[in-house]
Amino acid sequence: MSDGFLTGKCALITGSVQGLGLAAARGFAEAGCHVVLNGFASAEAIAATRADIERQCGVGTLYCGADLRVPGEIEDMVSASVDAFGAVDILVNNAVVRHAAPIEAFTVEHWDEGISVNLSAAFHTIRLALPAMKARNWGRIINVSSIYGLRAAPNRVAYVATKTALVGLTRAVALETHGHDITCNAVCPGTAETPVHEATVREMMAAGGLTHEEAERRFLAGKQPTGRFIAANSVAALMVFLCGPSSGDITGAALPIDGGWSGG
Repeated sequence: MSDGFLTGKCALITGSVQGLGLAAARGFAEAGCHVVLNGFASAEAIAATRADIERQCGVGTLYCGADLRVPGEIEDMVSASVDAFGAVDILVNNAVVRHAAPIEAFTVEHWDEGISVNLSAAFHTIRLALPAMKARNWGRIINVSSIYGLRAAPNRVAYVATKTALVGLTRAVALETHGHDITCNAVCPGTAETPVHEATVREMMAAGGLTHEEAERRFLAGKQPTGRFIAANSVAALMVFLCGPSSGDITGAALPIDGGWSGG
């Protein structure tokens, strides 16, 4: 069952059927929130995830398969969340697409998709969720930026540009909402535990005869000084803290959780 300090509130987390987003959904459910899941997975996997969260945490869940490239589908998702749980009290903009190429080879389609999913979707969810937050005089918005919202990397122009822009969006929204007990913050993880990263590590282990720890350190060489992935549950715990009773004065912040990478 839940810990309860956010009991009855609704948390909408985009990109939440696996990885960091799913860890966040579980963290908010454990704190008492009903959760709205979003992302692409099989119907069987989504049903199993919902049943597990509901059984373990005693909260309600909703799944919305909105394509975040389409503003109309985002609007339908927010409306369905309000219909199910009364409001979107907590909004976590986590969904992301990643494409890699030098800028002169970066396709227009990949650029447009990155802008739509990584940045514009957050604008749409925020503008749609804010009226009910203001009416209730309470709301928490968390934008999942990245270490690459604080520093650059080659061959990832759309990712770096959108994650940096999310920090600016966060600051602007924080200033516009401070009189309503609404906060808006960005979390900036380093390279975190995800199924994609784990698959890469497994490939390195098989190709080089490495242990998991050795492959992880090699994968992270030149990045996180700790040499290990950022735990998804640790990022989720930071998000939950930002919605708790001790964090009301934290707003407009870009908070790194990167094993010392941004300080190097």
